[in-house]
Amino acid sequence: MRPSAARRALLLARRSLQSSQSPIHPLGNESSRVFSSGICSSSRGFVDGNRSKVQWSNGIAKEGFCFSKRSFHGSRPLSARDYYDVLGVNKNASPAEIKKAYYELAKKLHPDTNKGDADAERKFQEVQRAYETLKDEQKRSFYDQVGADQYEKAASGGGAGPGGPFEGGFSNPFEDFFGGGGGMNDFFKNIFRDREFGGQDVKVSVEISFMEAVQGCTKTVNFQTYVPCESCGGTGVPPGTKPETCRACRGAGSIFIQTGPFRMQSTCSQCGGSGKTVKDFCKSCRGRKVVQGLKSIKLDVMPGMDDNDTLKIPRCGGADPEGNQPGDLYVTLKVREDPVFRRDKADIHVDAVLSITQAILGGTVQVPTLSGDVVLKVKPGTQPGQKVVLRGKGIKTRNSSIYGDQYVHFNVHIPVNLTQRQRMLIEEFAKEEQADSDKGATAAGASG
Repeated sequence: MRPSAARRALLLARRSLQSSQSPIHPLGNESSRVFSSGICSSSRGFVDGNRSKVQWSNGIAKEGFCFSKRSFHGSRPLSARDYYDVLGVNKNASPAEIKKAYYELAKKLHPDTNKGDADAERKFQEVQRAYETLKDEQKRSFYDQVGADQYEKAASGGGAGPGGPFEGGFSNPFEDFFGGGGGMNDFFKNIFRDREFGGQDVKVSVEISFMEAVQGCTKTVNFQTYVPCESCGGTGVPPGTKPETCRACRGAGSIFIQTGPFRMQSTCSQCGGSGKTVKDFCKSCRGRKVVQGLKSIKLDVMPGMDDNDTLKIPRCGGADPEGNQPGDLYVTLKVREDPVFRRDKADIHVDAVLSITQAILGGTVQVPTLSGDVVLKVKPGTQPGQKVVLRGKGIKTRNSSIYGDQYVHFNVHIPVNLTQRQRMLIEEFAKEEQADSDKGATAAGASG
């Protein structure tokens, strides 16, 4: 559908919905709905039991008839609460802000944490209803256009199912304008249709050692998430319960509302589109079909994984109450530091300590690698901090056959406690070193 056509449809729907509202007046301090008797679907009118002549036009008393008002008191509030106020966000809130506000409120008001609190359960349902609308771009756009009252009226259908007062009626004169294939009915149906979201995604972290990350491993991951209720088998009702035909939609699963030239269809809010209802729910899950439980999976860690890498395991997250596919599991790896090896992507670094004689005279030193110790030749005159590279001795790069390198950093150990002979030899070495230095200085002065 073209964007301009969609905007026109929303504007026409809003005007039509607003024009169809019954007048509402307050009675004292109570929330009441007052209907004028002057609007009637019958050809007869009554005033306090007395009949009078009246001219009717399309079921509306035009003149010569004075009706008293009949008041009906109801517990439902006259106006729906604004969804943005329910979540505590402003109308320009981003999807991330809406999601954050929802999770904070859902955690606070969840029935599992407020057992026996009917007010908390009511608020929890109100928060869920607001979030289901505002998280969806199409639903949110329509809600912003028509407001909370008209949105809930349209979303709930506003009437009974087939054969009800809104069944049939006017055809839609705008279907040709918006093209075939269902026209406006399909447009609004797409806004309010149920969507298969699947189960909730789960995020966990797992700690592994340095060598497990380098060489790969298999870990068992245990985590808490939603799982199908074992008491009812994920049905939400006790075993043997027989569902009844939904009275709201008469088993159709959808309800209709005729508002001016528009005839809209939406999923029945009483049965969720199934056409069936039950009186008793499972006591374990309270009809939710899922409960919090422990889930366990085997996780294969590929060689070469690094700290804070995240693995996605599809369909291993929380169970979906409606039987759709489970959510995904995201596992973040936390790699412990190793006392010997340091990592830089695919390269590793180690330290090798040389004695003062090894540094001066050269020799060999044993160096650890990922595949075992190797003997490394040390050149005479090796300086502290000098390094050598062992090609291909690093970590295998993921999804390739290439290995990184290993860098060996040399440190020179200076002895603290010397024997008398060692001290004498070092002093002799120092005298000769000083003499060579003096000769060099004298030669440099003579040449100058």
